[in-house]
Amino acid sequence: MFRDVVRIRVQSGDGGRGVVSFRREKYVPFGGPDGGDGGDGGSVRIVCDGGMNPLGDFRDNQLFKAEHGRPGEGNKRHGRNGADVEVQVPPGTLIFDADTDEQLADLENPGDEMMPAAGGKGGRGNARFATATRQAPKHAQPGLPGETKKLRLELKLIAAIGLVGRPNAGKTTLLRTLTGSKGKVAPYPFTTISPNLGVLDLGDYDRAEP
Repeated sequence: MFRDVVRIRVQSGDGGRGVVSFRREKYVPFGGPDGGDGGDGGSVRIVCDGGMNPLGDFRDNQLFKAEHGRPGEGNKRHGRNGADVEVQVPPGTLIFDADTDEQLADLENPGDEMMPAAGGKGGRGNARFATATRQAPKHAQPGLPGETKKLRLELKLIAAIGLVGRPNAGKTTLLRTLTGSKGKVAPYPFTTISPNLGVLDLGDYDRAEP
């Protein structure tokens, strides 16, 4: 049994700022406040997808960033919410906080999901702050910032192919060349003291189930 391990970074979107605005009406010298709220920032969700195989694809894309919310506008128009980002992982993926080593989720079955980074809440526009005693508020709220997290994804695998040979025969070098794995290479016997795992990308071919 081997562990396919990758590290990724997820970043949710900031909330859009609320806006300070006053409506303009004929014969109304001091129109009321009509600043709209900012949109919420997009969130990052990790979803278990039964059609996926090992985690090798993440080595080419290690940052997943959701969209920021848009600012509010006059006439009480709400800013557009930022788009979410969905990260798909294969069944059996364990998700850890890379900084604290805390396990955040175990996505066993297709459809399971978790949200490691929630989008920031949009700020309120000045129309929200109007009261009977304060009819022309001149302030609005900024949006709340999103979250950034470093995650470690782990997936238990059964290897389909094994390389066996004499010490310093070039097994790890071959594995690094074919799969981009990070096994240690050095000019002395028994450099590899624990098995290394790599995933071979065959281009247009589909990967076989392990």
